[in-house]
Amino acid sequence: MKVLYVSHTSLVSGAERSLLGLLETLPADVEPCLAVPPGPLYDHAVALGIPTVPIPSVVGSLKLHPVYTATALRAMARASLSLFREARRMQPDLIHANSVRPALIAVPVARALRRPVLLIVRDCLPPSALTSRLQALLVGHSEGVIAISRHVAEVFDPEARASRLIVSDDTFDLTAFDPTSFERDAARARLGIAPGTPVLVLVGQITPWKGQEEAIRALAAVRRAHPSATLLIVGEAKFVSRATRYDNVAYLGRLQELARELQLEDAVRFLGEQSPIGEVLRAGDVSLVPSWEEPFGRVVVEAMAMGLPVVATSAGGPAELIDDGVDGVLVAPRRPDALAAAITRLLDDPDLRGRIGVAARRAAVVRFGDKNRHASEVTALYREVLAQRRSYAAAA
Repeated sequence: MKVLYVSHTSLVSGAERSLLGLLETLPADVEPCLAVPPGPLYDHAVALGIPTVPIPSVVGSLKLHPVYTATALRAMARASLSLFREARRMQPDLIHANSVRPALIAVPVARALRRPVLLIVRDCLPPSALTSRLQALLVGHSEGVIAISRHVAEVFDPEARASRLIVSDDTFDLTAFDPTSFERDAARARLGIAPGTPVLVLVGQITPWKGQEEAIRALAAVRRAHPSATLLIVGEAKFVSRATRYDNVAYLGRLQELARELQLEDAVRFLGEQSPIGEVLRAGDVSLVPSWEEPFGRVVVEAMAMGLPVVATSAGGPAELIDDGVDGVLVAPRRPDALAAAITRLLDDPDLRGRIGVAARRAAVVRFGDKNRHASEVTALYREVLAQRRSYAAAA
């Protein structure tokens, strides 16, 4: 079975790490080829031995703009033409789009070549008349939809019109998130953290909806009870084009200014990209995922696997991962006061932190210990789509 995978960007964030995990765990009868712009994702795939072909990059938000919308449409047209040439040469059995934007590139190609296209939905698009029409278009033209959470499925297809829609959460290799692999004191020493310092860790790209601002404001409240508490902000502003929905570079500057205004310059540390993430998490006492609306929450699972209590937003995917009060804590989004209260309660009670951490590790291993499960569920959908196609062809 030949499958052509499509990504509109080569920047590596959560969606792209998930795609790499899928490609690494495909069964032997799937012959993958990845169409992706040159860059980090392209290089990662090549290093894994995945056949890879270049296509033009597509950047920009799905918000209408007099200049950027036209630019994005031209970029999509170029990417579609390049993808058409590669697909015509490869003759895949089906095309797999790694989120909404690659699906917009892939649908016209699939229709032209009479191949099925499947879409994995990884985002909750901002509500608008345009996104509603785009989602309806993709539902109508995709022969299979894979959502990474029930929340994403409900937002993408609220009227349940998709002919085939499954919920299959991400692939994880939890061997990289084993707390016994990292010595806590050594991890803290590498980061220059003094013994006894309460450490909060927030991992994610620098962008407003990830909630770094709320975390900084919460830290100011936490330090009333724990004056030495420190916040590690791990990640960088990845999507920095003018056409991107948020000005993420300016947002990083505002975060740094906010830390100064709140006299937290020494308490908020911007670490940029870090590897291995498991070691940074091992240095922490509490992991924060304060996103406004998180589609899934890879870092929730990663922190849980490290035995680290997670305080996450109750809006979106984390509510499907965390049993509130048992293996994590859920709080309302955009509420620094609620975030601070949950953090303070955990820092005040080491026994509670320990119980939640143990339960979190157990839950992560039970649910995500099989790194091949996601690939098995996705390829089962491939086979169902292709079997029905063959049935239709035989009956014609």
